[in-house]
Amino acid sequence: MIPKKIILYISIFVASFIGISLWSAWLVTHPSRIESGFTPKNFNLVFEEIALTTKDNISIAGWFISSSVKTSRGKPAPAIILLHGYPAEKGDMLFIASSLQLDFNIFLLDFRYFGKSGGSFTTLGTNERLDLEAAIDFLESRGFKKVGVLGFSFGGAAAILQAEKDPRIAAVASYASYADLILLGKDAYGRLPLIREALVPLMKFWAKLLWGVDSAFSPKEAAKNLSTPILIIHTKTDEQIPFRHAELLRDALIHNKQAEFYFPETGLHGELPADFDERVKYFFEKHIKE
Repeated sequence: MIPKKIILYISIFVASFIGISLWSAWLVTHPSRIESGFTPKNFNLVFEEIALTTKDNISIAGWFISSSVKTSRGKPAPAIILLHGYPAEKGDMLFIASSLQLDFNIFLLDFRYFGKSGGSFTTLGTNERLDLEAAIDFLESRGFKKVGVLGFSFGGAAAILQAEKDPRIAAVASYASYADLILLGKDAYGRLPLIREALVPLMKFWAKLLWGVDSAFSPKEAAKNLSTPILIIHTKTDEQIPFRHAELLRDALIHNKQAEFYFPETGLHGELPADFDERVKYFFEKHIKE
């Protein structure tokens, strides 16, 4: 017969483990938000404040930065949507926007929960696809039938997930995206190989039960069905999203003849390669400029 003291210790351990998993799931879906403090005014860009509402009734804040450049056929320049990473906001993407604005119309949005948008938690890419869809709807109302999307980190994941379903996305550039949310969770607890095998599934359970985060949505699975032109950029020394996520995306895109890959040897997460702007501009000019 097991001593009562041992049963008590086991019970305390199990209860503590469940509590830690719940608290961890809360922290992931309710992270401290990083505010850049930048607006287009800091870059001398003329812009419109845009307020959108998603299909699930979340208010989304955006900036539309129009380009005065016309195409060779006299049409307005094509549009690109820029998607920020976790847990930042749209101002974080203005450095990229300023370099692309002369050749493209730019739309930047705050994902739900972040920046000036509504929402009481993030769904890590699950419902953020609806935020992107609302931005595409807005641009379509302005006459843009096809758009490009550039996403950083979980913004890149949302771009890949939505591109699988939305033919209005003519090209995707994804920088430092995760390939699979569960794998990313296990990567985060890489120093605890035994504990993570139980902790991450428990976190997945709480996130689904309490906040509707469906971790079954996987960018690498979506990528398998993607024929859209896509550019995957990922540094081999990324310390937050391990490079193997890029390798998984590359493997998933093996049948996509319009997939391109750029894997710089060095660089931290969010540290742009020196030729980043040039490569991204060329990619979108090739695939969405008339």
